[in-house]
Amino acid sequence: MSEPIKTRRDGRVLEVTMDRPKANAIDAPTSRIMGDIFAAYRDDPELRCAILTGAGEKFFCPGWDLKAAADGEGPVSDYGVGGFGGLQELPNMNKPVIAAVNGIAFGGGFEIMMSCDIIIAAEHATFALPEINSGVIADAATIKLPKRIPYHIAMDMLFTGRVLDAEEAARWGFVNEVVPADKLMDRAREKAALLADGPPLVFASIKEVLREAEDKKFQDVLNMMNRQELQTVKTLYNSEDQKEGARAFAEKRKPVWKGK
Repeated sequence: MSEPIKTRRDGRVLEVTMDRPKANAIDAPTSRIMGDIFAAYRDDPELRCAILTGAGEKFFCPGWDLKAAADGEGPVSDYGVGGFGGLQELPNMNKPVIAAVNGIAFGGGFEIMMSCDIIIAAEHATFALPEINSGVIADAATIKLPKRIPYHIAMDMLFTGRVLDAEEAARWGFVNEVVPADKLMDRAREKAALLADGPPLVFASIKEVLREAEDKKFQDVLNMMNRQELQTVKTLYNSEDQKEGARAFAEKRKPVWKGK
């Protein structure tokens, strides 16, 4: 049996492809593999950006493998270091991840997609949270979605499980771009190349600040930044990259980021 998750390294960009015929559904062993892959990406100083996509043209990921569930796998199984899909609960994930949604993104697949920082969708991609039909709650989406899009739209999706097309997803703002299917990976790689060429210490700071801001007041987080109590901010403000950014601006040239 072939590996359910394929990886491809292109310079400073890691491509991760879910490849579990027929639908790229995720069971616990596959989730653990994904967690290990994304943890290795997080910890590799040579890698600057990752792309997550699905194999084929029909499915990005429909979520939890219900065949595994029927065989006894429970919703609280050991999904690995990053939680379901390897990303949702991965500690200190301070690098950008792009979702290239090549088809159906339902349930847990939708939630994995939401754990990415930028979402690019093929024109035929569709999105839904159909967990109600399986007698379970869309746990991560119930927490995240009402904070990302209008409350009433989020509740409609959670209560009804209805399917949204890519155009509507973009209208509500949980998809950045919609492109023709044959241009999806080209566009994702173009965006990844841009981010891989950007300031990694700044990106890390942005992601940590956003996590801290989830449950704190604005002024409290700002004070933490100003006092350099967040490790990524402290690293950034005491780095060569920070000095390089100022020098490059003064010298009217493109900065050379070293991540240190």
